[in-house]
Amino acid sequence: MRHAATICISIGIAGALIVAVPQGWAQREVALLEPAEAQAELERATRESQQAEARAARLASEASEAEEEAEKTAREAASVAAQIQASEADIAAALARYSLAQSASAALSARLAERQQPLVRLTGALQTTARRPLALSALQPGSLKDVVYIRAVLESAVPEIRQRTAALRSELEQRRNLERRAERALANLRASEEQLQVRRAELAKLETRQRLASREARGVAAREAERALALAEEARDLDGLIDKIDEAATLRRELAALSGPILRPADISAGPVSTSDRSAMATPSPSPSSTRLSGFQLPVQGRTVTGFGELRESGMRSTSLELAPARGAQVVAPATGRIAFAGPYRGFGRIVIIEHEGGWTSLVTGLDRIEAEVGDAVIAGAPLGVAGSDAPLVTIELRRNGEPVNPLNFLG
Repeated sequence: MRHAATICISIGIAGALIVAVPQGWAQREVALLEPAEAQAELERATRESQQAEARAARLASEASEAEEEAEKTAREAASVAAQIQASEADIAAALARYSLAQSASAALSARLAERQQPLVRLTGALQTTARRPLALSALQPGSLKDVVYIRAVLESAVPEIRQRTAALRSELEQRRNLERRAERALANLRASEEQLQVRRAELAKLETRQRLASREARGVAAREAERALALAEEARDLDGLIDKIDEAATLRRELAALSGPILRPADISAGPVSTSDRSAMATPSPSPSSTRLSGFQLPVQGRTVTGFGELRESGMRSTSLELAPARGAQVVAPATGRIAFAGPYRGFGRIVIIEHEGGWTSLVTGLDRIEAEVGDAVIAGAPLGVAGSDAPLVTIELRRNGEPVNPLNFLG
């Protein structure tokens, strides 16, 4: 009886090796990544989620300290945009964890399947023998010797079966742990997606409030938008458009650096104003160009597809950084500046060009929707729009005094 019980347990374990996929897993179709890719994606997404959460906390603190309503709203919007990017990164991390758990589970299933067949055959044969009564064996001619032989085989086989089933029980528990890990990853995925929708709704409310508050300045912005469109029509290509915008920005800086009107002295009899007095009353010029771009960040989170300086199929070196974000990902301003161009441009879809202090210019392409308008002053992390919904690619090009530079060298 003791041997028979052991054999029955063994068969039960062998049968349990064929485990169906839990129904919770089948409720959602998830594109699985290869283990190496999933591990890299998990590390990237975890890092970007932490960075986005830190930005969101900093911007929320700055918003609470802001005295002007416009600045407060701008920083609140940037904080919510950072929270959206954190949720997007959490979703990517959950998908990577799910892929890793599924890959490990598949490898374990294959290993268990190999061990299952010989164990099932052995336990099946021994169970058949164990069911034969000893008294019946004694009545059959020549069977007593067989019974003794079988008992001897059982005495040596049962310990081996116990040893193998113990290892299998451990691996089955490991399989169950992997299933629980995958279920947790899917639960985290659903929670992150729900949180993402809430945060997008919050951002939409803030953007509506910003647009209502800036209606008074729309007349000036409309004229600037018309000038930007005229520049786009004149430019031969995207490089030419950026050059024209740089020229316009340089002109504005030069005009801003000119001395202001000379104030009339309170006392006419005081005589002509001296040169030193003229300098003191002149409008101060802007600070000189800086070799650093303060607070620079990538406009979107995603895997790097093409790096700066990488050789393209056309044989030309890339002057930008090309990223593959999630569908509909949040796109933000890479640094504080002024929107110089926002809209569709031939061959590049919807693009945004931002002027920054110190002769810096950034170009973001690949947007599916743009929320910013020409003339808007934006802070680093301010929402610009969203990426496309079908295999999106977003590029960021950074220039200083018209020369492309590697954006990765200027990350804050």
